[in-house]
Amino acid sequence: MFRFLHAADFHLDSAFHALSPQRAAERRRESRELGARLADEALRRGADLMLLSGDLFDGSDNFRETPEELACGLGRIGASVFVAPGNHDFYSSDSPYATVEWPENVYIFKSGQIESVDLPDLNCTVHGAAFTGPEQVPGLLTGFAAPEDGRIHLMTLHGDVEPSVARYNPITKAEIAASGLTYLALGHIHAASGPQRCGETLWAYPGCTEGRGFDELGDKGFYFGTVSDEGVVTLEFVPFARHRYEIMTVDVTGKDPREALEAALPAWTTDDLYRLLLTGETDERGIDLTALETLFSGRFYALELRDQTRVRQDVWARADEDSLRGEFLRRLRGRYDAAADDKERENVTRAVRFGLAALDHRDIM
Repeated sequence: MFRFLHAADFHLDSAFHALSPQRAAERRRESRELGARLADEALRRGADLMLLSGDLFDGSDNFRETPEELACGLGRIGASVFVAPGNHDFYSSDSPYATVEWPENVYIFKSGQIESVDLPDLNCTVHGAAFTGPEQVPGLLTGFAAPEDGRIHLMTLHGDVEPSVARYNPITKAEIAASGLTYLALGHIHAASGPQRCGETLWAYPGCTEGRGFDELGDKGFYFGTVSDEGVVTLEFVPFARHRYEIMTVDVTGKDPREALEAALPAWTTDDLYRLLLTGETDERGIDLTALETLFSGRFYALELRDQTRVRQDVWARADEDSLRGEFLRRLRGRYDAAADDKERENVTRAVRFGLAALDHRDIM
């Protein structure tokens, strides 16, 4: 029996454009510690090898210390580490994989052809290949079949299973089933897939180790696997992200917005990035997002508030008045009823609130 750690899609040196410059720089500094953190976790769990399935870097224009710190961290493991470069960090003469000195225990696949490395002590062979450009249209797994030699056969690849467009190493499920692999460790998809099986081969995407935006929600991490002497693989997903992205919808109808948020939020959010969508009905004044952000921002690593409420129905009742207010509401109600989608209705709602505030000489929130 042996144990392995499977991770992918670190995207080190991501720009984090949606964050403040200070937070973005902080997250980039934190991300450089990932190699050391993974090494500590691998040592603690007794991992015999590590499979890293590409896109460890977000691009070729890295800060020099980023690959240097990753190499240093991975060198602490002692166990063998296998890296299959992907479309963002493809292998080339000027990539970090070629320009940084990597420790002896780190094996980087450099070719667009499958290479194989034997690990006699584990009765195992690790196969892999690299992207050598930003796209890999021919499938790297095509035509591969592991030898029937009684060994455990693992492979690490960056690729796309059954894609609609074949740009990033397209892999078919039939190819996985015919590969003869015990486990196929994949990268490229940023959501954990859960263990999947094609024929006798187990395969999985661990997803990215850290979310970078609100399209990458919830727990992020890696898989820790165990391979029995009989070649049976078991996988455990290990949440490992320092920060999580979450989107929460809070209905404020008939409630004080502050109290509604207090009731809806979990107890611990300090390390997380939240987008709070405020929905439901409010009066013509709407919601003071600036005041709410002042009250709640300290409870989050980063906070984004969005007002998606609509005006209460009783606001439209005054559309029947023979007055400037009535004429204004009649015109806007016609546009609201004829709106093609929620975005257009949101814009009309905003116009109603700004217009009524101006008519009443109120400050606009």
